[in-house]
Amino acid sequence: MMQNVHLAPETDEDDLYSGYNDYNPIYDIEELENDAAFQQAVRTSHGRRPPSKTSLSSSMGRPMTGAIQDGVTRPMTAVRAAGFTKAALRGSAFDPLGQSRGPAPPLEAKKKDSPEEKIKQLEKEVNELVEESCIASSCGDLKLALEKAKDAGRKERVLVRQREQVTSPENINLDLTYSVLFNLASQYSVNEMYAEALNTYQVIVKNKMFSNAGMLKMNMGNIYLKQRNYSKAIKFYRMALDQVPSVNKQMRIKIMQNIGVTFIQAGQYSDAINSYEHIMSMAPNLKAGYNLTICYFAVGDREKMKKAFQKLIAVPLEIDEDKYISPSDDPHTNLVTEAIKNDHLRQMERERKAMAEKYIVTSAKLIAPVIETSFAAGYDWCVEVVKASQYVELANDLEINKAVTYLRQKDYNQAVEIFKMLEKKDSRVKSAAATSLSALYYMGKDFAQASSYADIAVNSDRYNPAALTNKGNTVFANGDCEKAAEFYKEALRNDSSCTEALYNIGLTYEKLNRLDEALDCFLKLHAILQNSAEVLYQIANIYELMENPSQAIEWLMQVVSVVPTDPQVLSKLGELYDHEGDKSQAFQYYYESYRYFPCNIEVIEWLGAYYIDTQFWEKAIQYFERAFLIQPTQVKWQLMVASCFRRSGNYQKALDTYKDTHRKFPENVECLRFLVRLCTDLGLKDAQEYARKLKRLEKMKEIREQRIKSGRDGSGGSRGKREGSASGDSGQNYSASSKGERLSARLRALPGTNEPYESSSNKEIDASYVDPLGPQIERPKTAARKRIDEDDFADEELGDDLLPE
Repeated sequence: MMQNVHLAPETDEDDLYSGYNDYNPIYDIEELENDAAFQQAVRTSHGRRPPSKTSLSSSMGRPMTGAIQDGVTRPMTAVRAAGFTKAALRGSAFDPLGQSRGPAPPLEAKKKDSPEEKIKQLEKEVNELVEESCIASSCGDLKLALEKAKDAGRKERVLVRQREQVTSPENINLDLTYSVLFNLASQYSVNEMYAEALNTYQVIVKNKMFSNAGMLKMNMGNIYLKQRNYSKAIKFYRMALDQVPSVNKQMRIKIMQNIGVTFIQAGQYSDAINSYEHIMSMAPNLKAGYNLTICYFAVGDREKMKKAFQKLIAVPLEIDEDKYISPSDDPHTNLVTEAIKNDHLRQMERERKAMAEKYIVTSAKLIAPVIETSFAAGYDWCVEVVKASQYVELANDLEINKAVTYLRQKDYNQAVEIFKMLEKKDSRVKSAAATSLSALYYMGKDFAQASSYADIAVNSDRYNPAALTNKGNTVFANGDCEKAAEFYKEALRNDSSCTEALYNIGLTYEKLNRLDEALDCFLKLHAILQNSAEVLYQIANIYELMENPSQAIEWLMQVVSVVPTDPQVLSKLGELYDHEGDKSQAFQYYYESYRYFPCNIEVIEWLGAYYIDTQFWEKAIQYFERAFLIQPTQVKWQLMVASCFRRSGNYQKALDTYKDTHRKFPENVECLRFLVRLCTDLGLKDAQEYARKLKRLEKMKEIREQRIKSGRDGSGGSRGKREGSASGDSGQNYSASSKGERLSARLRALPGTNEPYESSSNKEIDASYVDPLGPQIERPKTAARKRIDEDDFADEELGDDLLPE
């Protein structure tokens, strides 16, 4: 077997791998730096000389790279086989980098008029318009945003047509078309152009080329909800819900919340309950729990209300308060804790917690009166549930709300008991309870107790602006305006949005006659409370005190725009216009004030005097008659009515009015004087009877005045005590008899009974008789102006002039 096996000798002369390591030393590039000839060729033009006709060949018989063989240069790379072509290029130099060909030609310039460039430029303009539209909408300029969106839509349609002409329809930019249409629909919606927005959304939804466009049906449902078309809103919400995949749970929950809100607004509380129950079982949240409680309250299910309230409290807040408390004394850790105590995440957590507390407190206030037999028992149940939850601190707030409910029911004793019980709690609750007690005692005019509880509230929480405001109110009530202003300032330093303190400090400056500072306070308050009628009225009042009626009228006009039916503001406007001399405008506002509140005596007085000035006696009568209905014990209104009848020529009606006034006020001297005068001029026999009554009343009046005078003289010294009573009586009798003689002489001086009233001479009538409503007297004034009262009918105006001696 081994005969055919030949062993290889240990040394074989014919090596199969010999020659593989042999190479021409000319290719040894490692020694080029040391090759003097090569370096000389590189530095000089020696390398650019044309090669000799004799081509270089390697020692192995194959041509060198770049060498010319048979007229063809061997390639520098192995892409082409060496010696493959037979054509020869004679005379070409070795130039592997192509340096002899010179610089490369410049790039060909793009043609701006080419269709592709026009399409790119137009696409850029469309994108810019969409971006500008979004920026304008975020800045609040909705009209500009809509215009930009419309321009983008027009240019995008032009772009689509140009693309169809140049390229195939498959190359159309669908993303750009979608963004343009979506932005246009959004701008239509925010501009309340709902029909156009729906049409634009329909264009997107019906186009099958847009992926996920079905979710936009939720936006269409929102528009139908704004239009109160609840059935279509629910339909589109459900269609959008079908388009959302089940993995996107958050989006599905939000759509179901919209469905629940729509059912609530439509009054379909049972369907809304089903939606919110599903949400609370899948992904409970605060809004869904709050709305579920409201729905159960609407249907009146007490047990379900309790369960919904418990579900609302059980919603996790997912807020870690411990991370804001430094656990060690490490300076680096403390620095990090201080840095994150008020960052954006912390602020968001505070807002979330505040929202949760608001929902819980509102729900408790809503269901407490109905879940038990009394609202107190309902509040107690809610307090127990809250104490067993993560919102333990809300229990005290619910107790305060319970006390406030007692206040609304005017059960002050129960409210005070609860506040006094809360006074023993921690500092925050103690301050709140003491603040409420201070306000209660202040409204009850018990300023000592109010001040005491205000001190407790301030000492418990010095940064409580309400407590400082109440303390300032008690100090203000005691007359120390300067100190009250200091408390108000401190309240504003603690809380710059405390409108009560800012309003009160304005009133304090007004009382101190620091009108400029008061005006600044009320203007700042007006910047916070734009449509507050009280603030606007105070600004107008300060301008009036500063003797700037034009500004006062301007601000009062703003008050009228807020509360157009306030009679006090309208009468104030009438007063200012009256001071300015604009009687027509004054009458307009006085009349409007009378129309809304026909019981204001000052307004009635002014309107009556206005009609007397314009000689509309019949219209003046109705105002004075209403004034007499309001003040039936004031005789002057009846006298004015009678005077208006007399001036209008209705003497019989005037006489009847005077007689009726005399029956109601038999001791009124002025009425008797008018009766004597009128009966005498009309030739009636009752003149003598009324004259006797007038004489008797004047005598009694004079005796009364003499007694008052003698009593004053007697109290002034001892001389009157030493005088005899006989002399005093004789003096009184003498005075009365002399007065009676003068009265008889005056009666004899009246016109004859056969003469008509208007036949009396001017000397006898006009010079001797001063009409209380004539043009000689001052017009009635409202508010700060003078009123027409009984002093206008005093004896010095009517008595002596009526019956001249």
